[in-house]
Amino acid sequence: MDLRQEELTLNLGPQHPSTHGVFRVLLTLDGETVVKADPVPGYLHRGIEKLTESRTYAQVIPYTDRLDYLAGALMNWGYVNAVEKLMEIEVPIRAEYIRVIVGELSRIASHQVAVGAMASDLGGLTAFIYTFRDREYILDLIEMISGSRLTPSYMRIGGVARDMSDEFIRKTRAFLDMMPRAIDEYNNFVTGNEIFQARSKNISKVSAEKAIDMSLSGPVLRASGVYHDVRKVRPYSIYPQFDFEVPLGKNGDCFDRYYLHILEMTESLKIIRQALDSLPEGPIIAKVPKNIKPPAGEAYAEIESSKGILGVYVVSDGSNRPYRIHFRRPSFINLGHFAVMIKGWKVADVIAVLASLDIVLGEVDC
Repeated sequence: MDLRQEELTLNLGPQHPSTHGVFRVLLTLDGETVVKADPVPGYLHRGIEKLTESRTYAQVIPYTDRLDYLAGALMNWGYVNAVEKLMEIEVPIRAEYIRVIVGELSRIASHQVAVGAMASDLGGLTAFIYTFRDREYILDLIEMISGSRLTPSYMRIGGVARDMSDEFIRKTRAFLDMMPRAIDEYNNFVTGNEIFQARSKNISKVSAEKAIDMSLSGPVLRASGVYHDVRKVRPYSIYPQFDFEVPLGKNGDCFDRYYLHILEMTESLKIIRQALDSLPEGPIIAKVPKNIKPPAGEAYAEIESSKGILGVYVVSDGSNRPYRIHFRRPSFINLGHFAVMIKGWKVADVIAVLASLDIVLGEVDC
């Protein structure tokens, strides 16, 4: 007797924890193997790019940290960087140092979520609790300097909102001394775990050539061995003054995409310590008119966010409101190739691949 085989259509998400609440993917399965995948983002429907057209340039800032709300200060920085380029504003050197310190703290906090969430998605809840425990130290620091924990709205066009206090500097140094031990714990709980390695090593390999063709960026790109970090290849702010490495992966698999976050946390700690040791005196914001009216024209600027290349394109018509703003969101670009990355893998591997991309849906659907 012949046995009929039929492909199964499975709707994964958005309720599944690994889909982060507002993302689903329509899987076509042959048994447990993914034959086809149709990702369906778009459940936030916030329209931030369109909203910016009815706000002044300063009023846009609070919207930006709602994009990647896991690294809000970096989102602020990407936006104000583009407006400063459009207006040819020179940011005071102390403000640049503060931006680097707060930005790298945000990068570490975001990477802690990436490490903990991937471990949790693959069944290791303990590591999730440890990473979120340590992330609280950073959120306390960000709250101390900005007044908010998750959405700081701290950067300003021309500088930053307020200066660092002696207490902030003291507690930041204490955090720098504490974090290496915390990273050792992450490695003990996750990196060296045999089950985690079995679920992530050699899963969904992406070659360097393919990663470049896909326009991947951030740890997802560097996991494939591609040396590309905007802080190094197209330096901005004062990053050329700091000594730090750009970690690279070898296999471009889920494990490398995870492990790059661990290595990058260590490099961010180096940058913050150097910035604190050489912190100059001076003003924290340039002389910028309260009613900002950039000249008619356009500008594009990009920074290295925690997820990859954050590009901001601003068009001005000479008024005090942007004519157009477009964000090049790394989570959106990286997620755009999710269907290719999971084809041929098992359903269980789908969870590992999605977790290794470290997406944040606020950045995908803006």
